[in-house]
Amino acid sequence: MQQIIALGGGGFSMEPNNPLLDTYILQQVKDKEPKICFIPTASGDAENYIARFYKFFEKQACLPTHFSLFKPPTTDLEGFLLEQDILYVGGGNTINLLALWREWGVDKIIQTAYNKGIVLTGLSAGSLCWFEEGVTDSFGDELRPIKGLGLLKGSHCPHYDGEDNRRPSYHETISAKNIKSGVAADDGVALHYINGKLIRVVSSRPQAHAYHVSLKDENIIEKRMSAMYLGD
Repeated sequence: MQQIIALGGGGFSMEPNNPLLDTYILQQVKDKEPKICFIPTASGDAENYIARFYKFFEKQACLPTHFSLFKPPTTDLEGFLLEQDILYVGGGNTINLLALWREWGVDKIIQTAYNKGIVLTGLSAGSLCWFEEGVTDSFGDELRPIKGLGLLKGSHCPHYDGEDNRRPSYHETISAKNIKSGVAADDGVALHYINGKLIRVVSSRPQAHAYHVSLKDENIIEKRMSAMYLGD
């Protein structure tokens, strides 16, 4: 079973007092103590980011570790990553993330992990990277189109409600036919894909949603999807 859980935003780094999304991710592995590996490449392996990962996950029923391309844990990168149950990709610069992965061959290892049934997850850049296309602020001045790994069809926009320019920029880019139709996710929303199909939308915030955004007769059509709130 191939699983990807793409977070528009949220998790330990954005919601330190709200464990709902991260707990949901852990629950997708049958092992009582799943091995979860944080991949902070997009942030340049920011030490504070890694520390926050351990601060949360060391308190959970799991075995946390992290993977660095700036200080590789081993020469056997493939062996290290493929022994994990969950690969959790952090946010940051998506362009740099993909460039470094491709240079080191991590993109191919990720594909193998996906085929093997290792759960792939992450937020922001760690959400966008799984799709064919999307919009990114990695260039610094404005949101621009980007090509992802293509494990999931279509395009994606994270932080849909978190930044004022996300929704209009995503609409404009699809309208200009620079990217395909796709799925947008608010902060606090996770898109759960199994075998390439979106099977569930869950949220850590009662009013957070996901949307299917498409182009029809030169008009943008935005349809809100039902999200299952993980709280009480």
